[in-house]
Amino acid sequence: MNKTELIDHIAKQADISKAAAGRALEALVGAVRTTLRKGGTVTLVGFGTFAVGKRAARSGRNPRTGATIKIKAAKVPKFRPGKALKDAIN
Repeated sequence: MNKTELIDHIAKQADISKAAAGRALEALVGAVRTTLRKGGTVTLVGFGTFAVGKRAARSGRNPRTGATIKIKAAKVPKFRPGKALKDAIN
């Protein structure tokens, strides 16, 4: 499912316009992005938790040349599904 299909689904399920559904989706994504940027977590009970993880610096290889390169430490977004989501899939 892509973003357009998700907006269509939200509009149909909530009985709102596609424009309103698009704004709602953008607001949700923006809120998650802003909270993660500040180092916080977003927990949606029954769905899951978005959090910031840390990836340590490490060495890697340039696949083209085979030369060893240093990869900087980074913060990465992580998602941990909730129990209800896991149960819905299995």
